[in-house]
Amino acid sequence: MKPPAFDYVRPATVDEALALRDRHGDDAVFLAGGQSLMPSMNFRLAAPGIVIDLNGIAALAGVEAHADGSLVAGAMTRHRFFETSPLIAERLPLLSRAMASVAHVAVRNRGTIGGSLCHADPSAEWPALCIACDASIVLQSSAGSRRVAADEFSLGVFTTAIAAGELLTAVAFPPWPKRRGWGFEEVSRRLGDFALVGIACVVDLDASGCCADARLVVFGAGDRPVLASRAVEALRGRRVDDGALRTAAARARADVACRSDHHASAGYRSRLVEALTHRALTHALHSAS
Repeated sequence: MKPPAFDYVRPATVDEALALRDRHGDDAVFLAGGQSLMPSMNFRLAAPGIVIDLNGIAALAGVEAHADGSLVAGAMTRHRFFETSPLIAERLPLLSRAMASVAHVAVRNRGTIGGSLCHADPSAEWPALCIACDASIVLQSSAGSRRVAADEFSLGVFTTAIAAGELLTAVAFPPWPKRRGWGFEEVSRRLGDFALVGIACVVDLDASGCCADARLVVFGAGDRPVLASRAVEALRGRRVDDGALRTAAARARADVACRSDHHASAGYRSRLVEALTHRALTHALHSAS
């Protein structure tokens, strides 16, 4: 398949890219890694009149580390960087582990964090990972910039909080606490396929070994990643045992409305939510302690 005809521009700065988007309006589309956009164009699911290639904007790539432990990742930073970077392994180990589940190496070499977030596939790992890490999404337009909490960014299937004329420029990750553990689990039909269900979580322990806080995100089960707040209530403020883990897993299953499709039934996904939640939280507790 070949895409419909389109014009192509490769700006060198964010301001230039935004000016082009303002000039062409909805007829323009931003190109990041191209791992979702180009297949959509080839299948005639998208037919923009002009493609604005962001790959020439050096300011959008790379990760900036701050003294307080926080990180700011440019929107054009590739999946493969997060998978292989010693900095990410040290400061955000959940991301390093999860990247191995994102498609295949060839895709990870091209795909970007910003592109995945903007595509907003409910089975994609990045939206859930950003919610689990309590990240903020940085959006910029010709009128200025704003931040959106990761758990408010994905609104539904292929739908985000990005307004007309805005470009996702960065993702800001807060510091990773010293006594934080992480867990990541997903099930797919084949290695590299989108997840039928996935779990990303973090657990913070206090000095006494009790759970001070936790965040657990279910993805792939419904139309958007779900922050399972009620599930972590079973853990917070107590020394967590297997009974608490099973209660949290059961609550996660009860709170997530699962979908059926040709890959899996809602009932199967629902059982996966419970089983994978238990596994992910167990791993998070072990890694925290």
